[in-house]
Amino acid sequence: MDHTYYDFAAFEPVERYRIMANAITPRPIAFITTRSAAGVANAAPFSFFGLLSHDPATLAVGIEPRLDGRRKDTAQNILETGVFTVHIADVALAAQMDACGAPVEPDVDELSLSGLPVTSGQNIDVPRILTAPLAMECRLHSSIELGPARDVIIGSILGLFVRSTAVDADGRFIQQELDVITRVGGGAYATSRDLFSV
Repeated sequence: MDHTYYDFAAFEPVERYRIMANAITPRPIAFITTRSAAGVANAAPFSFFGLLSHDPATLAVGIEPRLDGRRKDTAQNILETGVFTVHIADVALAAQMDACGAPVEPDVDELSLSGLPVTSGQNIDVPRILTAPLAMECRLHSSIELGPARDVIIGSILGLFVRSTAVDADGRFIQQELDVITRVGGGAYATSRDLFSV
């Protein structure tokens, strides 16, 4: 079979981003809530995200800066407060989640703007989105500054909330009930509805 080779040394960062974002798909989306040191709630989605370990329970998310080079509120809040909540969005939450990715200033509460219903955190002082099928409360484990393009936030998962109707009698999660979405190239999303076993 023929393949096209992309030598990353020959591409500018923005082109590498486009290639990678279109190639590494579908990607789970970390819909993260935080609270600033001043108490302002924040919510934003990030698809450079994944699980790292179950023992200890650990995840990582890559957060790029704003276009003007400043850290995004999510990264700034996590580095300042040390806590955050990662939600997994379903199809019903897609539009509100996407809207929270708008570039607003740090003093703007995206949760209030989007009308998302929230409750207080159980272990941390971060709001949890009630309509999300899954949520993981996290404490900052460490961070890696990968040059100007990305902060990698590594979080210890303190606990996980799951929609009760998505848990069967044996304690297994029912993926059809979770109805989660993922990110693919460009502005496109995909669902997890087309399941099969091997």
